[in-house]
Amino acid sequence: MAGHGAAHDAVGAWRWRTSAALRPLVREIWAWRSPAGPAGTHQGVSSGHLTVILCLEGAVELLRKPDPGRGAGRFAASAAGLHAAPAVIATGELQAGLQLALTWRGARALLGLPASELASDVVDLGLLLPDTGTLLDRLHATPSWAGRCALLDAELCRIAARRTGPAGPPPEIGRAWDLLVRSGGTVRVADLADDVGWSARHLGERLRRETGLGTKTAARVIRFERACALLRSRTAPALVDVATTCGYVDQQHLARDFRELAGTTARGWLAERP
Repeated sequence: MAGHGAAHDAVGAWRWRTSAALRPLVREIWAWRSPAGPAGTHQGVSSGHLTVILCLEGAVELLRKPDPGRGAGRFAASAAGLHAAPAVIATGELQAGLQLALTWRGARALLGLPASELASDVVDLGLLLPDTGTLLDRLHATPSWAGRCALLDAELCRIAARRTGPAGPPPEIGRAWDLLVRSGGTVRVADLADDVGWSARHLGERLRRETGLGTKTAARVIRFERACALLRSRTAPALVDVATTCGYVDQQHLARDFRELAGTTARGWLAERP
């Protein structure tokens, strides 16, 4: 994919850097294509972003949602909330499409609801964006990945500009989340609460009400996301160094998070990457 905002990642997928207007809502857009192959499974790991997928070929077959009690499903377009347990996704089918990393602010601005309403769940995107079918048709009709990403970027900016709804959370929530992200999930909960002027308990309740994750869980997921990013970088450090850099007690601490947040080992997760 060529053009404004495009970059190639170490794992072979194409990443589109969103426009400045969209970036507070959507961190990035990925364009991917995976060939047909033997049937298998892929773990959908925890991260600090909601995931929206628009399939142009095939569909996402979810064998188990992060909350197993919410069942399974097959989606041409889907939205997944924040979660602290892995999803299980079927592989082997030819697939191609676009994947968006939404911030919790993007959930309100683009989907019209707080991120907490999607926590540990995956739903049909059409339930939240009635024009999803038309958008998929327009993406299909656009010949290049660069053109599709640019079209999607512009459409999301348009949706955000026209979206009206109830007032968002108090500014303390945004400040607390941003501090968590800047610290890589390592800031102490007590220090975070002191910074925003709330009790630790009140902060945890309000953060969960908006994002679906309490303070400690959000910090854990954000730290894990940073560890995953380091492991898949071009100059991936050794596991013990990743654990130290990201603030884990030791390598076993990181290994435990991989088991619980990704449903596999670090090496198993890396082996799933294209």
